[in-house]
Amino acid sequence: MSASPSPPRRPQRRAASSRPASYDESLLDVELQAYLGDAPSRRIRRLRRLSAEERQRETEKEALIALSVGFPIDELLPEERPLLPGPVADAPNDYIVVRNHILASWRADPAAPLPRARVLETVAATYDHLVVAAHGFLAREGHINFGVSTAFPAAAPPDVAPQGGPAASVLVVGAGLAGLAAARQLLRFGLRVLVLEGRARPGGRVYTTRLGGDKAAVELGGSVITGIHANPLGVLARQLGIPLHKVRDRCPLYYPDGRTVETRLDRSIDLVFNTLLDHATRLRESLSQAAERISLGEAIEKLRRLYHVARTEEERMILDWHFANLEFSNAGCLSELSLAHWDQDDPYEMGGDHCFLAGGNSRLVHALCDGVPVLYEKTVKRIEHGVDGVSVTVEGGQVFQADMALCTIPLGVLKSGSVVFDPELPEEKLGAIQRLGFGLLNKVAMVFPHVFWDEEIDTFGCLNKDSSKRGEFFLFYSYHTVSGGAVLIALVAGEAALDFEKVDPVVALHRVLGILREDYDCDISYKKNLQVSHDSFADIMGTLIAHRWPHGIYGPKGVTVPDPIQSVCTRWGNDPFCSGSYSHIRVGSSGADYDILAESINERVFFAGEATNRAYPATMHGALLSGLREASKILRAAESRADTDHKKYSLQKSLRPPNGALEDLFVEPDLAFGRFSFVFSSVTPDDPEAPGLARISLDKRLLLPLKNHELKEDQKDQAPAGQKVDRETFYLYATISREQADRLRHSSDDDKSRLELLCKDLSVKLMGYNCTCDEGSDLILGILSARKARKRLQRPKT
Repeated sequence: MSASPSPPRRPQRRAASSRPASYDESLLDVELQAYLGDAPSRRIRRLRRLSAEERQRETEKEALIALSVGFPIDELLPEERPLLPGPVADAPNDYIVVRNHILASWRADPAAPLPRARVLETVAATYDHLVVAAHGFLAREGHINFGVSTAFPAAAPPDVAPQGGPAASVLVVGAGLAGLAAARQLLRFGLRVLVLEGRARPGGRVYTTRLGGDKAAVELGGSVITGIHANPLGVLARQLGIPLHKVRDRCPLYYPDGRTVETRLDRSIDLVFNTLLDHATRLRESLSQAAERISLGEAIEKLRRLYHVARTEEERMILDWHFANLEFSNAGCLSELSLAHWDQDDPYEMGGDHCFLAGGNSRLVHALCDGVPVLYEKTVKRIEHGVDGVSVTVEGGQVFQADMALCTIPLGVLKSGSVVFDPELPEEKLGAIQRLGFGLLNKVAMVFPHVFWDEEIDTFGCLNKDSSKRGEFFLFYSYHTVSGGAVLIALVAGEAALDFEKVDPVVALHRVLGILREDYDCDISYKKNLQVSHDSFADIMGTLIAHRWPHGIYGPKGVTVPDPIQSVCTRWGNDPFCSGSYSHIRVGSSGADYDILAESINERVFFAGEATNRAYPATMHGALLSGLREASKILRAAESRADTDHKKYSLQKSLRPPNGALEDLFVEPDLAFGRFSFVFSSVTPDDPEAPGLARISLDKRLLLPLKNHELKEDQKDQAPAGQKVDRETFYLYATISREQADRLRHSSDDDKSRLELLCKDLSVKLMGYNCTCDEGSDLILGILSARKARKRLQRPKT
């Protein structure tokens, strides 16, 4: 653990940056185009002119871009190696250079697909096989050529349309980011997909509502894009042309009486907080396995007492604020977080700024929905799976069936047991569900008539005298730059988030206003938005006034805090479709439990969602990436099953006849002349439409002039087992009708001319022995049956 806080777990609150407040993801295009060129043709010309030194510099740049999107510079991903051909995986250096080149090329312009043919034009022909391997891996795994622009519709391109029968069918349970990303990708892979969603809307825990007369976009669920550089959500925003707003670094803290925390003291306690975490890291290293049974909260509290830090009330309140911020990042109380593994995902954190999406994250959700078949208000109650496929039963008894199912049910719902699996989930998966934590983050969202707070900040924090309530309205997010209105959201984390579920919305709102104002004086007219009775409202007001705060943040400064136009309080813990906010690693759990939760069951039931992503849990991009991951796994399972089913089908429909059956048929042919003999699959062999087999006796002298004719197999396949390939006489076979056989017989007395007529005019394909037994097995068996029937008819009647 470094002394410098990392954004996803310990958001930095540095002094205001001199960089522009608005973050434009398209700026990355400019940097990439500086060396990629303005168009593919220019790129190709530049590559052909590059010197060895220039090519080396470009390779290094592309490696850095690959690193920024989550790939190691000079290594294979763990999941990459098993999917590559053996020789490539064993000596991957050249492959990695090609892979990085493809990643950089697509990231330069993610609005359009990057076809393999275009990559081949920019790479020396020597490495064509590496382009095929790298492009195939990146496209199938969802690292390139994914998205929501018009160039990526939710339908299979013509070149990937399924061949030889209907495509595999998939039921996706849940229309959150994971389910929609997977469904969209599977449709592009050519599979048949249907999404079942219990709510009346898509998005799941990503929920943008509109308040204030439908003017302001308000995020009630996932809101911040954490780290823009490698983030697929940033790719979707670029494809849609949606601007992003960088969350500015400055985050002032306020005491309960409205005073601003001094910068010196703020930085001092920030250092204390990070030092405590550093010591906690050293402690777990020294405790080894014993750390598995200790919570992060217990360790930090013992360290705080040991080093006698935060002794004054002011210092303690500031340190409590940092603890609340840590609980917000993990959606769990410090007393629950595992000392051993709480930060196991830190090495995978995405770089770059944290951003708000202009207009709300629902813009991404609705773009992902475009073209995806979704049935709403279909609450799944039962998922059955077996060798024949899956069956999903929804509330009301309606049953849906498919080849496979993708379960994106949140961890909180899996913990509740409200969805029954038959057969029951494996013990290992049930254990992971029980061990992992699933915490709460709640919000009070308010739309005001105007912005009364500092417009140059996006966040500010509030301290609490009561340590047990340190997470209650500890942080405010301002969305006035992106929402279309004066939107302020107060966060509730840790133990306070649990208690918040039971608090009346009116009480919650007035507690927030009490922090902002000097007192509770407010207009009662907006209570209609909270849907409470007049008597109830009056009682609550009396209680609030009796326990009001002595001061507020803005009231003492002479700033008038208006009544909100509209407000909403979230209750994610009581929501039956999620039963919480997002996952964390609880005492007794580890990152391995995320992997266990992601494991499929017999390649029939697959699992996605933020709680299945070990590298990016508790994030929106983690959910989306898990959906792309499972889409790839489902495609591989469908292809494997189709290949297996094809083999089974071939064996059933083309079962090889008994050994020697083909030779036995021609011992007594139905028709013979010259080098030709025929047998037919009909009780009456003289029927002109009767299908049959022709056998042609050939020797090398006769065959040589016919070398230009199409022969399906070489000589080693043109003789039965046990016969020598190099003998002078051997046989070729062909499927033929009785009418064609008669035409051959009357065409000429010359076998050579008959053979030319057979191959040229009748376009009959000649086959060797093995191929005939395989492709003509049904016909051979039919001829055998026809001969038995003839013999029965020829027997004298009794």
